[in-house]
Amino acid sequence: MATNYKLKKVKAGRDHIADNFHNALSLSDMAQHAHVSPYHFLRVFKDTYGETPNEFLIRLRVAHAKKLLITKNHSVSEVCEHVGYSSLGSFSSLFLKQTGMAPTLYRRKLWALSAEPFCFPAQAIPACYARHFLGK
Repeated sequence: MATNYKLKKVKAGRDHIADNFHNALSLSDMAQHAHVSPYHFLRVFKDTYGETPNEFLIRLRVAHAKKLLITKNHSVSEVCEHVGYSSLGSFSSLFLKQTGMAPTLYRRKLWALSAEPFCFPAQAIPACYARHFLGK
């Protein structure tokens, strides 16, 4: 019973991160929404999800940035700000670490695959995923 209660609390904190990833978030902010201490939230989050709250936040921000870089014609600086980073250098280095390429290169490579501007290229969608949704 106590474990279920802890899971509900950590899920509330995780949901808060997911809903507010574009804002500046501290560990204290995250833990406050889970109604636990920051250090307890960090430990329980890591034990439950296998990553720290900050790693989860970075992963969400980079995933959203990837989508924006492909589908919008915003500058990398605008994308950086939109996903919650104030430093272009920090954003670029975290993006590089997560994806293996710089944001500009990521955009150029995927746009080169698409025949339509600002459209996610069909070649970048795994065949098994496309088959599932197209029914083929």
